[in-house]
Amino acid sequence: MLMHMKEAIHPSYYQATVTCACGNTFVVGSTMESIKVEICSNCHPFFTGQQKYIDTAGRVDRFKARMQQAELKKVPSRTKTKAKKTDSAAPDQEPAQELSVQ
Repeated sequence: MLMHMKEAIHPSYYQATVTCACGNTFVVGSTMESIKVEICSNCHPFFTGQQKYIDTAGRVDRFKARMQQAELKKVPSRTKTKAKKTDSAAPDQEPAQELSVQ
């Protein structure tokens, strides 16, 4: 059974030229003849590796400075030894028994 597309209801398909604000152009398939964009893979910070943080009132710089100070103050951890528990009762006396509530 062959299925045919209905006539005159599908949009025209073009080889559209995409133009970025940075001047980069490339061709894609689209229902529009030309496309204009503000940012593309050539100028987007994620793809170029030049990603910058939006710093509000120096928060990122203050955080980095605090982390650097914490690294400088870091003291090597010591191994803790457990103290031996001693009974307060004399060796010749029996320890007191606990009363249980019923």
